[in-house]
Amino acid sequence: MTGDSPHEVTAEQFSADNTFPSRHAELARGYGGAEDPEDPSQVLAMPLVLHIPKVDPPLRSELLEAAARATVALCLDPRVGVGASWHEAFTEWTSARIRKVARRARGAQWRAAQEVPGVTVDVGGASARAFVPGRVGDLDPRIKRLQIGGTDVSTEDEPSVSPGPVLWIDASLSMTVGKAAAQVGHASMLLAGAMSTEECREWAASGFACSVRAASPEQWRRVLDDVRAGRAVAVRDAGFTEVAPGSTTVIAVP
Repeated sequence: MTGDSPHEVTAEQFSADNTFPSRHAELARGYGGAEDPEDPSQVLAMPLVLHIPKVDPPLRSELLEAAARATVALCLDPRVGVGASWHEAFTEWTSARIRKVARRARGAQWRAAQEVPGVTVDVGGASARAFVPGRVGDLDPRIKRLQIGGTDVSTEDEPSVSPGPVLWIDASLSMTVGKAAAQVGHASMLLAGAMSTEECREWAASGFACSVRAASPEQWRRVLDDVRAGRAVAVRDAGFTEVAPGSTTVIAVP
């Protein structure tokens, strides 16, 4: 897991009030859900960029795991804490309707994206970068020029789940990998917020290790039961793209 660059991260001085418990509390309090502004350029969103080279593209499951881990890692990064450089932008976003937009990058585009403030996570042969949220009209040109479409990769025979939380995707929705990346990013945030501070600290120590898997109809019924019993958290989509409003897209099981 990497940030902007070693010298940029270590150069920033953090206040004594900027602690892991305080950053976790920001996720645990939930989100404001304010209505979107009338001007679309003023809508707040977290950009995600998926590294999808033309030759030897990554496994879908690994790409989604990288997106989920990058999202929650940024949300708990010291730079989003009280008095830090990303704090104002981050808390403005968490006070509004939580939006993410995933794009595709390859080659020089991916290298340029690393220069924009954010957090990159590598999983196996896959990489994803989450960026500091902001107004879509102010998006850095190095990110804005990247394609939103064309983010899909081939599905594969998924391996068994690894230790750690599992983020189950409703396979019946047939989401593109870009849409699914935003949804698992939501799920990792919700799961971190639902954990106790110590549980979340332990998860952070693992690099937010998790598995992202497509749920069969039977598995989906089981995890829906887990949500009803309070043993899991669910992402319900607003329905702006690809799926119907109110669709449960991802269920995260600790």
